[in-house]
Amino acid sequence: MSQRSHDAPERTYYAPHGGLPPQSQLIHGRAVFTEAYAVIPKGVMSDIVTSFLPHWEKTRLWVLSRPLSGFAETFSQYIMEVSPGGGSERPEPDEGAEGVLFVVEGEMTLTIAGESYAMGPGGYAYLPPGCDWQLRNGSDAPVRFHWIRKAYEYVEGLDVPEAFVTNDNDIAPIAMPDTDGRWATTRFVDPQDVRHDMHVNIVTFQPGGVIPFDETHVMEHGLYVLEGRAVYHLNQDWVEVEAGDYMWLRAFCPQSCYAAGPGPFRYLLYKDVNRHMKLRLS
Repeated sequence: MSQRSHDAPERTYYAPHGGLPPQSQLIHGRAVFTEAYAVIPKGVMSDIVTSFLPHWEKTRLWVLSRPLSGFAETFSQYIMEVSPGGGSERPEPDEGAEGVLFVVEGEMTLTIAGESYAMGPGGYAYLPPGCDWQLRNGSDAPVRFHWIRKAYEYVEGLDVPEAFVTNDNDIAPIAMPDTDGRWATTRFVDPQDVRHDMHVNIVTFQPGGVIPFDETHVMEHGLYVLEGRAVYHLNQDWVEVEAGDYMWLRAFCPQSCYAAGPGPFRYLLYKDVNRHMKLRLS
């Protein structure tokens, strides 16, 4: 994990604020739901589609994906909005679930095994299964963050990864080979550390950068656009996406893109990794 230069510009992250469209707005939008992929545009994330969770105070959330027949199979992803004074002493009900938190707006305090961490925009935390953690917003403004959850796949002879907290702004993106830096990935864990069965990274394309072929692979994806805009080729369909949009891509969904805006195109990327393919449904 390489460290980022302190003179590099600070990064920006889109965060939804809810609300409700006016009655004068056209009904038709960009939302798409297919067997191979889904696009949830930022305009969908209004007040009326929020949810609430047990043991979370002064908190609402947008559910972006969940395990469901014909939809996401390996993970769930939320955008959490915790108001001042809110949070949870009992955040995770599933002892077998691991999680990643990624802050897009505001400030919060994450406590892991009694040690507290101040987290702001770009803050990233990995929480292994069975982790003792709590979260509180002690500021005077809401904090908004992604919470990605997955049932950890234990392997005999492998230790469970340890919890850690870091920040996107402290890690240098690694350029993909032969791209002249136009396509780069910020990796929060070593890709060869097979203790981890999911990766949550940030992918950055400079203007004009491309994925120059239709990737078709076993990893399921959740992609939340943090900054910029792009055009995606998904299972033979062309879709435009911008900051605040979310995409779910089923395993083997063909996918490519090009960065179409004047600035960087960046997204938070989930994928399942480093495990044998299950041969039985149960």
